Amino acid sequence: MTGAAQAKDVISFGPFSLSARGRLLTKDGAPVELGARALDILIALASRPNETVSKRDLLARVWPDVTVEESSLRFHMARLRKALGDGSNGARYITTLAGRGYCFVAPVSRSSETPAVPAADAAYLPHANLPGRLLRMVGRADDVQAVTRLLTAERFVTIVGSGGVGKTTVAVAVAHDLIGAFDGAVLFVDLGTLIAADLTVTAVASMLGLPVRSDDATPSLLAYLRDKRILLVLDTCEHLIDTVAPLAARIFAEAPQVHILATSREALRVEGEHVHKLEPLTCPPDDPAQTAASVRSFPAVQVFLERAAAGGARLDFSDADAAVVAGICRKLDGVALAIELAAGRVGAYGLQQTAALLDQRLTRLWPGQRTAPPRQKTLQATLDWSYALLSEVESKVLRRLAVFVGHFTMDAALAVVTSDSIRESLVFGAIDSLVAKSMLATRPAGAMMRYRLLDATRVYALDIDIDRAELAGLAMRHATYYRDWLKQVGAMAPALSAAAERLPLLANLNNVRAALEWCFGTGGDTGIGVELAAAAAPVFLAMSLLPECHRWSERANGALTDATRGGTEEMRLQSALGMALMFIHASSEKAQQALDRGLTIAEACGDALHRLQVLGPLHMFHLRIGHFRDALHYAQQGVAAAKDVEDPAARTLAHALAGISLHFLGDLGAAQVELGTALRHSRDSQGTRAIYLGFDGQTLAGIVLARNLWLQGHPAKGLELLHQTVRDAERRNHPVTLAIALIYAISVLFWTGDLDGAQKHVDQFVAHAQRHSLAPYLAVGQGFKARLALLRGDAKGGVESLQSCLAQFHATRYELLATPFNATLAEGLAALGRHTDAVALMTDTIRLCEANGDLVYMPDLLRVKGCLLLAGAPPNDADAARCFKQSLDWSRRQGAPAWELRTAVDYATLLAARGEADGARALLHPIFVQFAEGAETADLRSAARLLASLR
Repeated sequence: MTGAAQAKDVISFGPFSLSARGRLLTKDGAPVELGARALDILIALASRPNETVSKRDLLARVWPDVTVEESSLRFHMARLRKALGDGSNGARYITTLAGRGYCFVAPVSRSSETPAVPAADAAYLPHANLPGRLLRMVGRADDVQAVTRLLTAERFVTIVGSGGVGKTTVAVAVAHDLIGAFDGAVLFVDLGTLIAADLTVTAVASMLGLPVRSDDATPSLLAYLRDKRILLVLDTCEHLIDTVAPLAARIFAEAPQVHILATSREALRVEGEHVHKLEPLTCPPDDPAQTAASVRSFPAVQVFLERAAAGGARLDFSDADAAVVAGICRKLDGVALAIELAAGRVGAYGLQQTAALLDQRLTRLWPGQRTAPPRQKTLQATLDWSYALLSEVESKVLRRLAVFVGHFTMDAALAVVTSDSIRESLVFGAIDSLVAKSMLATRPAGAMMRYRLLDATRVYALDIDIDRAELAGLAMRHATYYRDWLKQVGAMAPALSAAAERLPLLANLNNVRAALEWCFGTGGDTGIGVELAAAAAPVFLAMSLLPECHRWSERANGALTDATRGGTEEMRLQSALGMALMFIHASSEKAQQALDRGLTIAEACGDALHRLQVLGPLHMFHLRIGHFRDALHYAQQGVAAAKDVEDPAARTLAHALAGISLHFLGDLGAAQVELGTALRHSRDSQGTRAIYLGFDGQTLAGIVLARNLWLQGHPAKGLELLHQTVRDAERRNHPVTLAIALIYAISVLFWTGDLDGAQKHVDQFVAHAQRHSLAPYLAVGQGFKARLALLRGDAKGGVESLQSCLAQFHATRYELLATPFNATLAEGLAALGRHTDAVALMTDTIRLCEANGDLVYMPDLLRVKGCLLLAGAPPNDADAARCFKQSLDWSRRQGAPAWELRTAVDYATLLAARGEADGARALLHPIFVQFAEGAETADLRSAARLLASLR
């Protein structure tokens, strides 16, 4: 088969169907989870059934640009066989030919039919907002069918046509036709509301519910979309084409299951794009002999008649009327929007007068040669004419409404448009009239109606001259309204966990951005800007829009005056700036300075909740840089502040942070008390769980308590709580919280010896970190993978990867996990025969832990050092024994039987080797019998085997 034919075929074998083009494997119609490498291997083998494919060929195809060892191929081959159930119940798909390669041996059949599409998870599209489909769409059925076929086959289609020709209408109809095929996973992105091109990626990411934690969110957006089957509709691309075109090209190339439908006045002109030219509606020819019946058959006339009737016109539609309507449609070049606007005037002015007014305006605007495309001129002329038909109040209201970007509510319109010259009652009536005249579009949002100027109408209105003083007053009222609105609803943003609850905030962000641009621009009001930025900060943080939070918080801080410095606005701005800097630019001194300044102001203000909202980030900052005693200091202040706060979610977070600090300091008993208190407060919150930049106190408390329980000698209870907490975090899917939960879960799985479980969670963690651009956590994932490599015998690769991981930690001041990774690195160095370097590294690590307060690992660090001393040449039994004794002492002081058991096994092994079997048994047995659960964990199995050998 040729490559092209092969790519289009579906290969069926047993209960499976494989689409190479769609990169989809299904079993009995249900999608099969399979990693990208394993899927590549399957495609390579199944495409050549009964042929031997050498290992070299597979490596070259699956890893074309990377040099990897055969062990990687064996690993992914094993995962593939497990997913297929190869060898189970007599099923046989892939055979290994020793020294030659692999062969796909199952009978296969091929077809050109598209395999069943997997159901898309609705949670992927928390802000999906596909507009409603027109109940009747005239003259576009063929276009909809053609675009649907082309989009299904080629994945990337741009509908190109002039302004107002109906591109969005067709795109929405296509999306509705395909919504079943994508199982509801259709995302409509209205780019017409964007002002700045650099917000294009942010807009798409935000509507997908993704956090934006860097100036370029493209990598995280691509990582998220890479394995998703979604129809992505990018509407109104022409003004952002330089940004949209490369983004669409990358999505098409790197996300093979994403279908892209764009609308634009010009083609994007990128690889993979197929253009569908949307022509104007067909109009009757200039033929005096035509009858009303023949004219009525043309789509342009049908649209005109339907819109005229909707506007209250009563037409007999005689042959004479038909000639007039046909002439109007031809003059408007069949442009749907222009025809609708003209038809909407017939009810008020009559057919003949409407045609006469249209002729006058078009005659004036088309004196001869035309420098712009004719259809654009037609639309401009129609808008000119339509605007001229408005009353003075309506025209003023229309011009003022252009200050809004995207949708707005009636309350917003009344607050912004009303002034001394236009009373509120006049504004209300004018808006009602503009809706009736098709100058304003409406869209219900729950019980509230939202309004929006059509894009072309807004651009037209913005071009109309307006008095500078009036314009300044309008912009000031717009900024003031959204400042006051955010003060009312923005503070609730952290507690809004459901996407539907956050949607109103998301919908108004474009207006907030526009207001901020004006406030800090030439002639703006920086005083309002400071207040607006302070009110917007918690919303940007709750939406994880960190670059914008950083930009506006820094801008507003720079605009503070002596009169405004030291108030609650500066406190919020400094705290938000510190949080944004911490996650975008690592734990820098600038971030600490901002957080410290925020705390100083919060303490001066005396508001407990404000203090807690700054103390939490400060605790996280010091925990991340490895200053554990300082972190406890801020956590304890947070607990004290929480006593004066009525919010159970805030108290949950305060006690959770205190429990985390005590855990790392090795005070396991006190940590258990604080973590248990946090969980009790979470149960009192009646389902309300506040999220501060993704920090969910209940999840943090649960996952750290799971670690605590393991160390305290309750491995079964710890694992049960661990799995329960991770499942809960996955359901809530707050990026940072889920990442933290997975980190702690993986550490416990390593301790228990469950390497398969650790591998599964590491893969999930790395994919999650990539999807959400959590840069420091990518280094953590690298460290976990290195540990797995070491445990599976790849000492050289594991050591090199760990050294790279730790270098990234130090460069970004992310020291939270440096201690356990240092211990793993030391063991890897010893495996390479570098015992002196390993012992030196452990000595330095122990010294740093004592200095910084990272004491929870101290018993295990001393144990590892003892083992390294024993493995040296020659072995240093005396110093090793001293390390083991110190480890046991630390374990008992911390109340950590898990560490004590692990050290006792190694020390008892040393004693047995010396011929002191009775002493070894006397040491190990009392510790072993303390454990009433977890007999299947690695340490307890080792202890049981050693005790049996000492009898």
